[in-house]
Amino acid sequence: MNFTRTLRVRPGQKVRLNRIDPGATHGFDKDLAAERSAANTARIAELQQRLYAEGKRALLIILQGMDTSGKDGTVRHVLSGVNPQGCRVTSFKAPTAEELAHDFLWRIHRAVPAKGEIGVFNRSQYEEVLIVRVHELAPADVWSTRYEQINGFEQTLTAAGVTILKFFLHISKAEQRDRLQARLEDKTKNWKFNPGDLAERKLWPDYQHAYEDALCRCSTKAAPWFIIPANKKWFRNLAVSSIIRETLEEMHPRFPKPLPGLDKIKVP
Repeated sequence: MNFTRTLRVRPGQKVRLNRIDPGATHGFDKDLAAERSAANTARIAELQQRLYAEGKRALLIILQGMDTSGKDGTVRHVLSGVNPQGCRVTSFKAPTAEELAHDFLWRIHRAVPAKGEIGVFNRSQYEEVLIVRVHELAPADVWSTRYEQINGFEQTLTAAGVTILKFFLHISKAEQRDRLQARLEDKTKNWKFNPGDLAERKLWPDYQHAYEDALCRCSTKAAPWFIIPANKKWFRNLAVSSIIRETLEEMHPRFPKPLPGLDKIKVP
């Protein structure tokens, strides 16, 4: 199965999340998915080493989804084999006073991976057309212009050698309920529970509509969105790792050519 082609949102495609099964596994079972995911993880680690050594291009991975959709878990499982020296994870929280004093993309641009690196955004610039929209933190005539601003920003990054992959981790409202309940019942997960998540849960329909617009209006050839069925964590890991592996293989990073004469040098 070609996950890159199957799960990709085509530019301009109308997205209706209630018509996409968040529990889909596309014919895979847990054992086969685990086997394939492990192979993907090893291959990603190998390709990351080449990307880092090459030092000419970067890969940016953006993770978005409702609370408990598995953004942290995706990072932990899919990128478990990469060298931390060449990978940086940035979690975007509520903007600081300094960040609010700049344009909304300022803090995002600062976190873009350097050449040779893999960067991961846990939440991203899309919060400006998600939470800002749902909570009316800015008027519609402000946030509605940001889709094209984001597209332009991502096109600029792509032209500078940054390959962008955007993953929407799609879970059902029932699955979110179970995961929130698990955080209450498991003492080792109590620290992850935030009462504010329940208030956000009440806004589920509003967030779904906001995500649909973002997925439709901002999936471009340069920076595609992928809708990942994420009710099954093992399938989520398989799908995301497969797309990252496929993308890195297409990038085909190479080790730099050795300096001339190395074959004649002997270390004393």
